[in-house]
Amino acid sequence: MMKSDGSDRRQITKRDWDVSGFLFSPDETKLVFIQDVKVNSTVNDLHPDLPQAWAYITEDLMYKHWDEWVLNAPHPFVADFDGKAISNEKDLMEGEAFESPVKPMGGIEQLAWTPDSKVIAYCSRKKTGKEYAVSTNTDIYFYEVATGNTVNKTEGMMGYDLNPVFSPDGKWMAWESMERDGYEADKHRLFVLNLENWEMRDLTVNFDQNAESLSWSTDSKSVYFVSVWHGVTQIYRADIESGSIAKLTEGQHDYRSVKQAGDNLIAVRGSMSQPHEIYSVNPQTGEATELSFENQHILSKIEMGKVEERWVTTTDNKQMLVWVIYPPKFDPSKKYPTILYCQGGPQSAVSQFWSYRWNLQTFVANDYIIVAPNRRGLPGFGVAWNEQISGDYSGQNMKDYLSAIDALAKEPFVDETRLGAVGASYGGFSVFWLAGHHEKRFKAFIAHAGIFNLEQQYLETEEMWFANWDMGGPYWDKENEVAQRTYANSPHKFVDKWDTPILVIHGEKDYRILASQGMAAFNAAVLRGVPAQLLIYPDENHWIMKPQNGVLWQRTFASWLDKWLK
Repeated sequence: MMKSDGSDRRQITKRDWDVSGFLFSPDETKLVFIQDVKVNSTVNDLHPDLPQAWAYITEDLMYKHWDEWVLNAPHPFVADFDGKAISNEKDLMEGEAFESPVKPMGGIEQLAWTPDSKVIAYCSRKKTGKEYAVSTNTDIYFYEVATGNTVNKTEGMMGYDLNPVFSPDGKWMAWESMERDGYEADKHRLFVLNLENWEMRDLTVNFDQNAESLSWSTDSKSVYFVSVWHGVTQIYRADIESGSIAKLTEGQHDYRSVKQAGDNLIAVRGSMSQPHEIYSVNPQTGEATELSFENQHILSKIEMGKVEERWVTTTDNKQMLVWVIYPPKFDPSKKYPTILYCQGGPQSAVSQFWSYRWNLQTFVANDYIIVAPNRRGLPGFGVAWNEQISGDYSGQNMKDYLSAIDALAKEPFVDETRLGAVGASYGGFSVFWLAGHHEKRFKAFIAHAGIFNLEQQYLETEEMWFANWDMGGPYWDKENEVAQRTYANSPHKFVDKWDTPILVIHGEKDYRILASQGMAAFNAAVLRGVPAQLLIYPDENHWIMKPQNGVLWQRTFASWLDKWLK
């Protein structure tokens, strides 16, 4: 800790293991922090006479998760704090093999102090092995600091219950809640719990959108949150008394978080044309003023491409939002190679995102046009649009992709003889599927961390709830029509139709979609005589996280497209 001017720095914890997050109690007499604890034995524990042996022995599922073999689990610890150092550390979940925060995305936002500093709320899915693998039922627990008593406050609520926040007056807790067990992309509902009479209410029952990144107003009368709608993420306010919800901001950007500070809101905002910066937002007018300017010295030297909103008619006569991003020096008299961007998730919004890998401005700066459709299976267009994709991976959303690229291919500035398709995760699956069904539309493909063989994926992945919900169930269930349709349309069954150059990228520490999927796709292409390239990262997971690996990713990506589309 240090003073606000950066002086008087001092270390307040000395732990054998890393501290991954922390929160001071409101009265600043205690500290809650997150640290891994060992929950599974290693082979060296079981066989101490074999110190150089390295293997993993298990009798249940969830022996791996995202990018790690599960030996440890994060636990919250509470300690006394005297202003200089901590003491009397205590594990809130001592002796439990469960995790809090919940992996892989959870952090300190899954813990919260009550304003009186007497109770810590934490999130946990108290399951292990197969039970954990097939369920998303995560609850919010109240831990009394003085007694150590722990109570499940969302018992009976079957989906994800996450990210509790307490009102300043101590009378309410708000949190994000999903209704259904096993469905990780369910609607994020805004729930509030009255801590005086223990009544719960869903403030978003008539709000056909997600509510995320919750924060209380200083008067405890409303909750601010962010929500994506029609490809942009804005700030909203929900009134506790009336239940009314108001949108506060407008514009072509994404807000990621919001908190009240004095009379204004402090929010983090970015777009396809700007990395995230900190803004002050007037809660009455929605007017935003940038505060941080961290990237101004770089952005002032860069010309960004235009980001255009288009609406395209789909094969079932729905209107689909498609983002079209143009090169910085776009000339409508020229014909440009054009790339279809296929979103991952599968249920992740194609909003105004900024990324250091899948950065659409980087792509158009290389003189391409990008077509980024908000296909079926994305949030921001109502629950029905978002949920349509489950059990229909090869169906309407694939038609939506083709509707988008076909509509843009008719433009005089698009060279329909130089079209490509790219994507990661579900987007990688999309590319593999399109490779067998595109009917000569595309001249180049790039698939990163994609599913190639759905039967293989069902038994290789770790979070089985995802496979059960999205694929419809196991491939051996012959009476399950949804599952059988899913597996009948696995990309690997259409390799006989592959005829287009393809770049395959994968990380060997990706345990969500194993690298064997990417290598199988590459091998199939080579055996078929299709031009192909494989980029494998031995030390990366589902994402490319290391800086120079990221630079290599960009170079390989660009050179492949240039080779086949220019």
